[in-house]
Amino acid sequence: MILDRFRLDERVALVTGSGKGIGRGIALAFAEAGADVVCCARTRADVDDTTREVEARGRRALARVADVTQTAELEGLVDATLERFGRLDVLVNNAGGTPPRPALQTSEGFFENALRFNLTQAFLLTRLAVPRMVETAGGGAVVNVSSRASDMVQRGFVAYAAAKAGMNAMTRTLAAEWAPRVRVNAISVGGIATEALEVVMTNDALRRQLEAGTPMGRVGEVEDVAACALYLASDAGSFVTGKVFQIDGGVESPAMEVPTPPLEPREPAGDRVEE
Repeated sequence: MILDRFRLDERVALVTGSGKGIGRGIALAFAEAGADVVCCARTRADVDDTTREVEARGRRALARVADVTQTAELEGLVDATLERFGRLDVLVNNAGGTPPRPALQTSEGFFENALRFNLTQAFLLTRLAVPRMVETAGGGAVVNVSSRASDMVQRGFVAYAAAKAGMNAMTRTLAAEWAPRVRVNAISVGGIATEALEVVMTNDALRRQLEAGTPMGRVGEVEDVAACALYLASDAGSFVTGKVFQIDGGVESPAMEVPTPPLEPREPAGDRVEE
């Protein structure tokens, strides 16, 4: 049956940022499809809650508190996965996120932290995980959670957009290098009802604006993204690699704009003449 191709029975998935939001939704979807799941997040209470929900679905789970920006902790994630389950089949690089900030207020440190959190950590963890996938399972799948900010101009998101655009390029490049053993794809996410969108979801006027600017007429749900992740991780997507799937309700321009200050000319210091 075609639905059997969406099953992840006897497979092991590592999902970063799975304490809440999209990562949690993906972890639970994978468990419902038969996978054992390594749940990783920075907050113990969140990761423990997701782990309990995975186990409630009849699957094994491993809770790991980790800061994915630290290379040693990435190594520990992979080691712990293999120690507990003996294999690794699927990696979901979901951890990330950077708040908006006008370009002229974006410092060197802010920009570099955005790259580290949203791009570099995903590359480093993937580089660690893929050889172990091949060694223990013969191959596998990597799913990177990107953003429509990567290819749709959104003012105020220069650091985040640059990082996620890099993730898209990384996805395509790694897919070409590692096919056919390991498939690498990405999901470019639009407006999804998560904690990051709380200021919009709790304001009726802002929510109506977002819905009106979205062709599908609603805010996305984490299950919308999780369903795509399941397709890409399972045999249902076995002929797909190097692609960036847009789960965004059909938007081709921002449904909402973050206000940024206009660029105003300034008089050079010392050039002003007093009358």
